[in-house]
Amino acid sequence: MTAAPDKRAIVGWALYDWANSAFATTVLAGFFPVFFKEYWARGMAPADSTFWLGMVSALASVVMVLGAPFLGALADQTGRIKAYLGFFAALGIVGTAVLSVVPEGAWVVALGVFLVAMAGFSGGNIYYDALLPRVASKGRLEQISSLGFALGYLGGGLLFALNVAAVNWPAAFGFGNAAEAVAASFLSVALWWGVFSLPLFYWVPGVPRVAGEPVHPARRLAGAARQVAATVRHIRQYPTVATFLVAYWFYIDGVDTVVRMAADYGLSIGLEASHLMTALLITQFVGFPAAVAFGFLARHTGAKRGILFGLFVYLFIILWASQMQTAAEFYVLAVAVGLVQGGVQALSRALYARLVPEERSGEFFGFYNMMGKFAAVLGPLLVGMVAVVTRDNRLSILSVALLFLIGGAILYFLKLAPEESGEV
Repeated sequence: MTAAPDKRAIVGWALYDWANSAFATTVLAGFFPVFFKEYWARGMAPADSTFWLGMVSALASVVMVLGAPFLGALADQTGRIKAYLGFFAALGIVGTAVLSVVPEGAWVVALGVFLVAMAGFSGGNIYYDALLPRVASKGRLEQISSLGFALGYLGGGLLFALNVAAVNWPAAFGFGNAAEAVAASFLSVALWWGVFSLPLFYWVPGVPRVAGEPVHPARRLAGAARQVAATVRHIRQYPTVATFLVAYWFYIDGVDTVVRMAADYGLSIGLEASHLMTALLITQFVGFPAAVAFGFLARHTGAKRGILFGLFVYLFIILWASQMQTAAEFYVLAVAVGLVQGGVQALSRALYARLVPEERSGEFFGFYNMMGKFAAVLGPLLVGMVAVVTRDNRLSILSVALLFLIGGAILYFLKLAPEESGEV
């Protein structure tokens, strides 16, 4: 393990979560589902707009499923993790900015631009996650990972709060109506993402390149492909990693589906958009201290137990969501989600970082993100299909509980050494 960098490198790394979480909150979980339903796809039946939103979310995940391991291996081959992170961050930033000028009724264009922005967001996270073992020592993986998620909740929540205020009182912010404020919010995310990404590129040290003759790009690509193929062939040599990835595949699907489809679900059962935005803000600001607390909790219980606790809470959240009737109940659910969402994500990333070799972190985190994105194909697809077949959005959200049950059961029976789980 490489010696841990200075505090500035850790802060620079964690600030990228502060930066790109603005996309996760304002765009992914907040305004895009609502704006798509009420502006770009106005007049479309609620179940149909849910279907198309779910399909495009699934398609974005498929793209990353196919490319994530290869992209991670390519970074290991070249040592240019930060450069690849910069490319995908730029892709997401530009795509998000373009959303601000997509006209009313152009739902196909909106979905296409959203797909590009999602690819940038997801692709960048491959390289961001791969840098974790390079900025944190083994003893601090859970705390540093949790710090990133905590700053993500806080930063994403602050910008989202400002954007919600602009949408609710557009005249006070110089906008003619709420639609103009929403369009401007997409541009604000692009600026926020770009500016607060800079500390990572300045403060986090680059990965040393292997000395030798320059290698032709085609040979780099071929080398990355061989590295991925070798990992696939020899995955049986890492049974703990393989089993964890399967568990993660299922349960993180449930986590991501709750994030992506919550606003759409709330609208479908008759809640007002303002209530949904308020609930999302609650989740963000509860999530900030909760993610930090999970990092400290894991020092005593281990990452595995912390994750299982979070999944147990998620089961109750899904069961309650399928029966709720009022905005007040949605607010309570938002608190519950905020308490466990960041913790499950942060501890999963830290646990995986303990299981994989640092020198191949790019490739292995490529597989990690592949499983997360492949899982995200199943969740939105499941919700969308159940909604179309049954015409009942409550049954569609209830189907997500199956993902938590399967993933939690696999993780529960996974045998880990104390140093792998992070237990003291």
